[in-house]
Amino acid sequence: MPRISMGSHFTYASLLRLTFPSVIMLVFSSIYGVVDGFFVSNFVGKSAFSAVNFIMPFLMALGSFGFMFGTGGGAYIAKKMGEGDDKKANEVFSMLICFSIVFSFILTVSGLVFLRPLAILLGAEGILLEDCIRYARILLIGIPAFILQYEFQCLFATAGKPKLGLYTTLAAGIANMILDALFIAVLNLKIEGAAIATVISQCIGGFIPLIYFGKNNSSLLKIKRARFDKDAMIKICTNGSSELMSNISTSLVNMLYNIQLLKYASENGVAAYGVLMYVNLVFLAIFIGYSVGSAPVISYNYGAERKAELKSLLKKSLMIISVCAMMMVLSSYILSNPLSKLFVGYDDALCRMTVHSFKIFSLSFLFSGFSIFASSFFTALNDGKTSAMISFLRTLVCQVAAVLLLPLIFKIEGVWFSIIVAEASAVLISIFFLISKNKKYGYW
Repeated sequence: MPRISMGSHFTYASLLRLTFPSVIMLVFSSIYGVVDGFFVSNFVGKSAFSAVNFIMPFLMALGSFGFMFGTGGGAYIAKKMGEGDDKKANEVFSMLICFSIVFSFILTVSGLVFLRPLAILLGAEGILLEDCIRYARILLIGIPAFILQYEFQCLFATAGKPKLGLYTTLAAGIANMILDALFIAVLNLKIEGAAIATVISQCIGGFIPLIYFGKNNSSLLKIKRARFDKDAMIKICTNGSSELMSNISTSLVNMLYNIQLLKYASENGVAAYGVLMYVNLVFLAIFIGYSVGSAPVISYNYGAERKAELKSLLKKSLMIISVCAMMMVLSSYILSNPLSKLFVGYDDALCRMTVHSFKIFSLSFLFSGFSIFASSFFTALNDGKTSAMISFLRTLVCQVAAVLLLPLIFKIEGVWFSIIVAEASAVLISIFFLISKNKKYGYW
């Protein structure tokens, strides 16, 4: 199969072929938490399962810096390639990797210091608190690998090696599944076993690419000696701020959901929401993976001033997302019962609550992909401010308002419906920005 060039004209088939490895990479990365949740829930118990779901948003917030570096850096580097400046592209790539490693160690230390106070602040106490600490303390040690993994998932596409990124992520994902089974089901290491399995798999996904890019390779990018470029780093962080904003805001919103669910439905509500988040994580990974995979070609064509191709890419992307959205709603509704039984079938009351909330939550997939892609689209155009605004309004303003206000009227039902209201509002916001920015970029 011939290699796809970023300067090619993309049909639906070639666009899907280009983005497929990124989609699979993100899906498999999302499966880490899903596999942890399955084994913890079925082999350790409901309390430990609730603890994993309760503290996971904090850990995901730290790892989201990898997305900021990856998406922002990928857009900047691809734009330089489109302008014909491959030397600068490699210099920025090298600088970015070195900077992110140093930054990730700072996050690890900070996370270990503030872990217990944060868990208490969020409302964890007793066994729930101690399980949160036991699980998160191990995962915090793996934050450098976690950040690099997310970062390279974005940069493999920019380097012209999406399949290599796919293979690395598959290896990490399979390792996580095997080690979870070994550490939890066989060796009975309980919640610590889940954390250790995840850290080992993150090291595979983060450090193997580091070794690859550090040596002579056949990709478009290589890690070499490079000086710190403040202007480039600021631009990268600005470009990627929307993805950082989206992930951190999502983590904050998830924490808020847990607080509300503890209030209205106790520990069962947190456990049920955990199952929803696993499905949400995997399904949204498809939208995010497509956005990450298509971003380099959008940036390239923007840098090369190929407006006709830019229009074509936007049109085809919106159509692909529409089809995926409808398929997700249908499949999640059908799978609500078997997936709920898979995770919490041992508790009838909890299982009934999970199935009910699952069927409501599934409608949110009709809307979520459009705002995710819109934010990524503006990141690819190196318009970090607009991208960040879409992410901020979608994940923080809309979702926080919905989850705080709707339960006041509809109680627990308001919590389940709030995500639908928030995502539908975010689509309207995305449409507004796409229309208002068209004159500047010319993508209609």
